[in-house]
Amino acid sequence: KKEEKIVCRYPQYYATRKLYENIKVHQKPNGDGKGGTYFGATGCGKSFTMLYLARMLMKSIHFSSPTIILITDRTDLDVQLCGQFSNAKGFIGDDGIVSVESREDLRTRLRGRQSGGVFLTTIHKFTEDLEILSDRTNIICISDEAHRSQINLEQKVKITDKGVKKTYGFAKYLHDSLPNATYVGFTGTPIDATLDVFGDVIDSYTMTESVRDEITVRIVYEGRAAKVLLDNSKLEEIEKYYEECASLGANEHQIEDSKKTMANMSKILGDPDRIKAIAKDFVEHYEKRVEEGATLKGKAIFVSSSRPIAYALFKELIALRPSWNESRVCDEGVELSDKDKKEILPLEKLKMIMTRNKDDEKELYETLGTKEYRKTLDTQFKNEKSNFKIAIVVDMWLTGFDVPFLDTIYIDKPIQEHNLIQTISRVNRKYASKEKGLVVDYIGIKTAMNKALKQFSQMDSQNFEDINASIVVVRDQLDLLAKLFYKFDTTLYFSGSAIEQLECLNFASEFVQLTKELETRFMYIVKRLKSAYDICCGSEEFSQNEKDYIHFYLAIRSIVIKLTRGDAPDTAQMNSKVIKMIEEALKSEGVEEIFKLGSEEESQIDIFDEDYINKINKIKLPNTKIKLLQQLLAKALEEFKKVNKVKAVDFSKKFTALVEKYNERKEEDVLVSEVLNDFTDEIIDLYHALQKEKESFGDLGIDFEEKAFYDILKAIAIKYDFLYPEDKLLSLAKEVKLVVDDKSKYTDWNIREDIKAELKVDLIMLLAKHGYPPITKDEVFKEIFEQAENFKRFR
Repeated sequence: KKEEKIVCRYPQYYATRKLYENIKVHQKPNGDGKGGTYFGATGCGKSFTMLYLARMLMKSIHFSSPTIILITDRTDLDVQLCGQFSNAKGFIGDDGIVSVESREDLRTRLRGRQSGGVFLTTIHKFTEDLEILSDRTNIICISDEAHRSQINLEQKVKITDKGVKKTYGFAKYLHDSLPNATYVGFTGTPIDATLDVFGDVIDSYTMTESVRDEITVRIVYEGRAAKVLLDNSKLEEIEKYYEECASLGANEHQIEDSKKTMANMSKILGDPDRIKAIAKDFVEHYEKRVEEGATLKGKAIFVSSSRPIAYALFKELIALRPSWNESRVCDEGVELSDKDKKEILPLEKLKMIMTRNKDDEKELYETLGTKEYRKTLDTQFKNEKSNFKIAIVVDMWLTGFDVPFLDTIYIDKPIQEHNLIQTISRVNRKYASKEKGLVVDYIGIKTAMNKALKQFSQMDSQNFEDINASIVVVRDQLDLLAKLFYKFDTTLYFSGSAIEQLECLNFASEFVQLTKELETRFMYIVKRLKSAYDICCGSEEFSQNEKDYIHFYLAIRSIVIKLTRGDAPDTAQMNSKVIKMIEEALKSEGVEEIFKLGSEEESQIDIFDEDYINKINKIKLPNTKIKLLQQLLAKALEEFKKVNKVKAVDFSKKFTALVEKYNERKEEDVLVSEVLNDFTDEIIDLYHALQKEKESFGDLGIDFEEKAFYDILKAIAIKYDFLYPEDKLLSLAKEVKLVVDDKSKYTDWNIREDIKAELKVDLIMLLAKHGYPPITKDEVFKEIFEQAENFKRFR
């Protein structure tokens, strides 16, 4: 099994210590049993804080090996926590980590137990059974998502045909079952009732702090309700519904009113014309983001208000895009490893994630599938290469469902306070190159969202960004770029022929490389432009001219990245038409073959083939030519390093000095073509010198492996300033190779200490026999061992 090292973050460290101390103070019989509430932003790693707290409690002398009961309100959270805790038995200090099947199972496990044990369960297992499970005081109950069903202690009165029936919430039965336990609550959205049950907030870590520490990303809001509400007065009705939900009490008149309001709300949201409008807008918005490369992996969740509405939307989307209902493993062009081929199943692009009812119509019933099938869909959606990209949900996947590369959630459901925070937080997880998450609103949740954010933290509401801010950033960057390019004529890109457009792109990439300072500034501005445009590219705010300029600058940046690094990492996140144009631009300069060097499919190519230098020499753009020569030389050095580590280091130093000299170029130098020609000549000279060195072993009458050991022995002799005859060096290098070959015949020689020790002894004796000075034996062994490993790795 793969081992992972989890390092405690600072908010987890401080929260754990504060909660531990608070539990000590409030533990029964001397305390009130309210161990405290921890308020942590969704996605900040609360489950690990629970794990660290469990360890502190278990290792504590004060608590005398307590029994810890972890309580969640959903089975999937229980499974997730159980996996996490089971993997850390040694760390926690207790092997008895068990997910209990039922209340009876927990009673059996607690019976007669005076200490120890970590039990995971769901709150729903505490049903109407008044029998005490244990009256011990060293039981600590830790509740996950403590704002939901774990605080319902009040009595409920239900009037039936048989009379009045009094019932209590699950939490009441839990507290009665473990009357002397101490209760600790973890939540991302604390409410007053949470504090009544678990005690005051002992420590908090807000959304704003989490974004600042780069544990989660910022969330951006895009309102599109106006596009799908065919009647503006309906928007007011939805606003009114929110207000009524917020003020709902418990008297029967309000409940009856609520039923009427909800029925009316379903009528508004389920209007067939509205669903058609949403489907059309969703397809346009989603496909625009995919086309612009603004979404990481094309994954999106659509939250519908009810099962019938979700199904109606599903059918509309399939009618618009029948291909979304075709089963396949992955998108066209996606490369799959052997592992991927085993794990990824053929699926449709669009799926509904809901439980099915026996009353469902046949097609819906079969589409939704079994509980096991939903588990499969869960796994497949979390695979970035899977064809399953869009999930329509109603209640599922809105809490505790982590997909770091999910960057867009569409909401068409009235959601309240803490549930709303949980829902929008699905897109706040950190992932490589993900800077923000996007919430697209089809129902008008903004007021409710701002209210919810302010309720939990004034700072968090300021951290929530409107899409208009991204639009402003895009336009600001376009303005800065226009000033950078005021000397450059872009006419041919916008009005020229296809060939003229490509030439203009290549000249533009040459223009921004005039100096290192200009290149760095350009790359920084376009990076900011891209980051903001990824968020707001679905907006209709931009003119076609603005979009064309955005694509123009992104294309230049991509070419410069390719010239500098040999790859263009953001082409996966770029407009598909522009990607094609970049490829054509690179081909038009005849340089595309250079980029294939070192790639797997071109592994048989000889980098030292003179043909490559000739191809690069034909390029008319001087900075482009120099960048390509740098790449060719860098790849040649990488190849040479596999053969002769010591000599490769010498050449690398010379190469680095050349690159630094080029990077310090001034605009006035660049305007003098001789200066750039000199740079070109120096790189080509170094390339030829490296080529000559690679073949030099033949002149000495030894093979290339012996030459590598010869260079080590010679370099150390020069370093320590001692004379050693050339003929003896050659003879010693040959014998060193024989010793190394003898010991490296075992496949695991380089990780076996006994063989390494034998090799060292043999080398020391060999050096002594040949009179190679004794002061450097350790260094000689180190260099020879590393070179021998090099041969093993690259042979």
